[in-house]
Amino acid sequence: MRRNLDLALYLVLDPGLCAGLGMVATARAAVAGGARVVQLRNKTADTARMIETGRALKAALAGTGAALIVNDDVEAAIAIGAEGLHIGQGDMAVVQARARIGAAMVLGLSVETPALAAQVDPALVDYIGAGPVFATPTKRDHKPPVGFDGLAAQVAASRVPAVAIGGLKADHVARAFKAGARGVAVVSAICGQPDPEAAARTLRERIDGLSL
Repeated sequence: MRRNLDLALYLVLDPGLCAGLGMVATARAAVAGGARVVQLRNKTADTARMIETGRALKAALAGTGAALIVNDDVEAAIAIGAEGLHIGQGDMAVVQARARIGAAMVLGLSVETPALAAQVDPALVDYIGAGPVFATPTKRDHKPPVGFDGLAAQVAASRVPAVAIGGLKADHVARAFKAGARGVAVVSAICGQPDPEAAARTLRERIDGLSL
């Protein structure tokens, strides 16, 4: 991987769920609790707004060691100076994305099947988002949930590390890692929780307590 990311606890920000506290404060709290990757995802925001939020996140995370990943918006990722870009199957081609962000930035790719996972080129992509394990309202256009067996099949087919995603909570951590995932990506398990820092710490303690 181009940067030695700790993928174990990966927060995906949701503007709706984070509305009470705000995305920046939620990210700061989650990182204090043990998240080491924060993804800015806002499907309704234009590039200018993504850049504004991303720069605020970048400033808030400075010195923490946490990485900021931008979902879909390559222009915003470059302008922010984010550590990475994450794209889906329906977004720009992987080759095009890598050409735009250069050799140093991390590139993540969502996959939903073992066949898609097997096609991932390690020369271009650093990690995959594998799933969805469960159905989740935070991404209404997601593919059918695959469960932990489906997750394991995607992980086994991939030549790059996998982060499990899709409705995951603290009680699912052990099964996700047992399926071979390098980390869990969570949304509602942290976003919108009364105490995001405590929620992140609970997840991190579950992860760190595993015998891997």
